[in-house]
Amino acid sequence: MFEQSMMELHREKRPWTMAISFGLQIMAILVALAIPLLNYYDIPVTQLSTFLVAPPPPPPPPPPPQAVVKPKKVIPREFDAGQLTQPKKIPDKVAIIEEEDLTPVAGIAGVVGGVPGGSAGGSLGGVLGGIISNTPAVAPPPPPPPVKKAPPPPPARIRVGGAVQKARLLRQVQPQYPPLARQARIQGTVKLTAEIAKDGSIEKLEVISGHPLLIPAALQAVKQWRYKPTLLNGQAVEVVTQIDVNFTLSG
Repeated sequence: MFEQSMMELHREKRPWTMAISFGLQIMAILVALAIPLLNYYDIPVTQLSTFLVAPPPPPPPPPPPQAVVKPKKVIPREFDAGQLTQPKKIPDKVAIIEEEDLTPVAGIAGVVGGVPGGSAGGSLGGVLGGIISNTPAVAPPPPPPPVKKAPPPPPARIRVGGAVQKARLLRQVQPQYPPLARQARIQGTVKLTAEIAKDGSIEKLEVISGHPLLIPAALQAVKQWRYKPTLLNGQAVEVVTQIDVNFTLSG
């Protein structure tokens, strides 16, 4: 029972103690805020003015030094662009130009007794032809020899028509008619492109057209053909021409 009574008494006193402690805390906070406000000091006016006033602007730069212009003395000219101009100032003295007498004097026209190598009657100014005769005559240089242009080299290979080259044929081997083509009654023309060497022999053959059964016989025969060498500017050249081999059946 005693414990219950103490707990009830403690419960009755607890709200008051909280209110008192809360009030004491508020008073302590107010005192802590009021103490700095009581201890204030005045800022000097001069120090405050230095903080608030802006510094004076820098002085302007000195002006650049001016170049001293020296007066130029103008000398008047008597002639301007080939024309006589009016003088701006009257000169104190007028210069008189005296021209020398250029007429020849009879006393100094020649040397008494003459000079060796002179001409009869003398010559004004010296011996006639004296300077020219003493100077050795230099013959002009001979013209350069004409440059002989070498003839252009002949082309390594030329193309000649088949009819023209056929006239230069020395040996012509006739092709043998293939038996299979004869039995099948096949006939026609085999066209070839031939390269003839400088000595007239056949170097290369290419088939242009023709029946497949007739081409081998045509190639075998044309390889044995022989032509006269073709000359161009006196030199033998290779020739490219076309050869036609005809296969016809008789009867």
